[in-house]
Amino acid sequence: MEIPMIDFSKLDGEDRSKTMALLHNACEKWGFFQIENHGVDKELMEKVKKLVNKHYEDNMKPRFYNSDMVKTVDGKNKISNTDWESTFFIWHRPDNKINECVDLSEELCLRSFGESKTVDEYINQLIKVAEKLSELMCENLGLDKEHIKEAFTGSKGPAVGTKVAKYPKCPHPELVRGLREHTDAGGIILLLQDDQVPGLEFFKDGEWVNIPPSKNNTIFVNTGDQVEVLSNGIYKSTLHRVMTDKDGSRLSIATFYNPSGDAVISPAHKLTYPNRYTFQDYLKLYSSTKFEDKAPRFESMKKMVNGH
Repeated sequence: MEIPMIDFSKLDGEDRSKTMALLHNACEKWGFFQIENHGVDKELMEKVKKLVNKHYEDNMKPRFYNSDMVKTVDGKNKISNTDWESTFFIWHRPDNKINECVDLSEELCLRSFGESKTVDEYINQLIKVAEKLSELMCENLGLDKEHIKEAFTGSKGPAVGTKVAKYPKCPHPELVRGLREHTDAGGIILLLQDDQVPGLEFFKDGEWVNIPPSKNNTIFVNTGDQVEVLSNGIYKSTLHRVMTDKDGSRLSIATFYNPSGDAVISPAHKLTYPNRYTFQDYLKLYSSTKFEDKAPRFESMKKMVNGH
């Protein structure tokens, strides 16, 4: 099963319509896809991965393997209420809180890339990608291009944070998940992941699909619950999980472009189905529009119900 690949470089040329259709299909039928030629500096992406891996080896790995959780995975019993992961979370927007993270190395927080801090510059570029994706989704849904961004804004603007995780080598991968099955609560998730070690799986058409390691600095994207709500169920959030590995330690740097905490979420008005009408009224409209597209019929019913 080949995961959709969206090439951003084709959005400004003769292949734009085909690329937009591919993106719409990926959001509607898959809930996850990859993007390439996205504009995020590849050297910067490599620096972020290198710094995180070094921080893990120097600071997180010893604590992880000495934890009580690791001791419970003893080869005897399956563990169903915990995750085999070593992780920390950084908030970037509306307030940058990277320097408030406990135990982060000075190098990870402060190392410069040009004139900017490495992680901060990476996030700045990634936010532009998330905003571009939100505009493209809105275009495909027939909404104003700023609709998702405005819906996420609340009083302080969209919330952006990054979950940094390592899924360490596990002596008994049959007994514990790296991360249990779930959908993501938020909006648009952009994942910079390991280029060697697999483990991420998404559920599609009744089966688990293995997501391969990301080659050539592609970014893996999935949509969260709030995109499903805003799109009135046209775009779906998808169940996913991380499997453990006996031989490899997988890197995951997932950045969440989410609604602000006080943002009020509801389906886009243009997309909501009509409601609270009698079937008799629907049949009256149907009798004269039976062989026409149903979407305008639904829109007419909405207007009739709302008194417009």
